[in-house]
Amino acid sequence: MISTLVPNIEALIIDFDGVLWRDEQAIGSLPDVFAAIQAGGWRFAFATNNSMFTPEHYHQKLKKFGIVLNGSPIVTSPMAVAYALRQRWPDGGAVHIVGEEGLRVALQDAGYTIRDEGVLAVVAGLDRNLTYDKIRLAAGLIRQGAVFYGTNPDKTYPTPAGLAPGAGSVLSAIEAAAGVAPIIVGKPSPTLFEAALQMLDALPQQTLVIGDRLDTDILGGQRAGMRTALVLSGVSTRKELRSWQPQPDLVAASLAELVKSA
Repeated sequence: MISTLVPNIEALIIDFDGVLWRDEQAIGSLPDVFAAIQAGGWRFAFATNNSMFTPEHYHQKLKKFGIVLNGSPIVTSPMAVAYALRQRWPDGGAVHIVGEEGLRVALQDAGYTIRDEGVLAVVAGLDRNLTYDKIRLAAGLIRQGAVFYGTNPDKTYPTPAGLAPGAGSVLSAIEAAAGVAPIIVGKPSPTLFEAALQMLDALPQQTLVIGDRLDTDILGGQRAGMRTALVLSGVSTRKELRSWQPQPDLVAASLAELVKSA
């Protein structure tokens, strides 16, 4: 389906949540899906706005679903934050985070220390243990001059039990308290896609972004000059698609349907 409808595609950038799985539930037979992708000869990377986990977590999760992929890069929104911070403060420095392990590890690996005072930036993502005191401390640091970065604007993310609050909900709380909007580095910002393209050694016009959200995956891919494919197995619906402009290049019920003729 990809090759016949969108020619000259050499690489894929694939989202996780809502495309491969919902929480711990696989969407279709993932080994069959990736057998089809590999048969199609496409290079591929994964790009996720989820800020909670490290790339190693995702490798283990893929393995649990029967997929062992050597050499396929995984780019998370915390890695995109680290990329943005290095552009501004290449020598490192202190930052404060509101988030989970994926955010902490990515920033520490990039040479930044995690502190609660005297910081260059406040970086916030999804935090399932968010408290009033965390919001108060982050907002206070921002008012004192720390630059406010957000991993991604997703207000929700899909689970088997329905939509759950996402990083965007955390950012909204801090923004309301600080009176400052965050600099977003995850989708739909092109920063995350630029990092993935670099790892793939691919050109934007020869790359297809596959995601389940119009407002992040599709918008971000379009802004980055890439082709886009919406799968209807996650957040965005066909009703929402009807009013979206410009339309994605491809629409499918699932990733399996998208690559079935590879």
